[in-house]
Amino acid sequence: MSAYLTINNIEVIYDHVILVLKGVSLEVPKGKIVALLGANGAGKSTTLKAISSLLRTERGEVTKGSIEFDGKRTDKLTTNDLVKMGVCQVMEGRHCFGHLTVEENLLTGAYTRRISRAELKADLEKVYHYFPRLKTRRTSQSGYTSGGEQQMTAVGRALMAKPSMILLDEPSMGLAPQIVAEIFEIVKDLNSKEGVSFLLAEQNTNVALKYADYGYILENGRVVMDGAASDLATNEDVKEFYLGVSSGERKSFRDVKSYRRRKRWLA
Repeated sequence: MSAYLTINNIEVIYDHVILVLKGVSLEVPKGKIVALLGANGAGKSTTLKAISSLLRTERGEVTKGSIEFDGKRTDKLTTNDLVKMGVCQVMEGRHCFGHLTVEENLLTGAYTRRISRAELKADLEKVYHYFPRLKTRRTSQSGYTSGGEQQMTAVGRALMAKPSMILLDEPSMGLAPQIVAEIFEIVKDLNSKEGVSFLLAEQNTNVALKYADYGYILENGRVVMDGAASDLATNEDVKEFYLGVSSGERKSFRDVKSYRRRKRWLA
């Protein structure tokens, strides 16, 4: 299956001196869910921001490599350009406009689209179909809704932009397990029923591999392993480091002798 999103050997530097990503390469096929896994600080969020052109807001830049979406080079485009192409990022931390209602937040997602009032209403109802909890809270100020509802609002707002790909950053962070399961089930539905492709950065490896088709593991700004989600979930080294099944002490995933680095991972 051909790649919808291709990241080829990118390096990212902050403030002209701090090297964060060191030759990251990955692919997201059209209509698939791909998980980007790793501990806090591994480079997951930076990878997503490199794709969505949000690095510039944090004094970061892609200094090597290339990023392509749907066959077009995108690493020099603006975030606004990417949204119009169909790429939306849901930021870590459930960023909502706290003073706006849930419905007002959702409507801001359609800001870049020129559509009729009838189309806008139909799209809003589709979001409420996937997130019925939001429909009951539509007139509530977002700042006073629960963490799970704010995460749903953030994903629903992205859907209002009619994306073909969503970059989802740490969707489970700070949420109760049942809410995490609910959100991931909705992600699965959006993928299967609406054809939305997902690249999700997630520390909760267990739940991510349950719903993803493929996974990449990042450590210290490098991809150290990739494979089908089902294979990663049963891999002994992955189980030890990321699924909480430990058979001994190791300092780093890169110390594991059983994994094989590919040439593209080498500097």
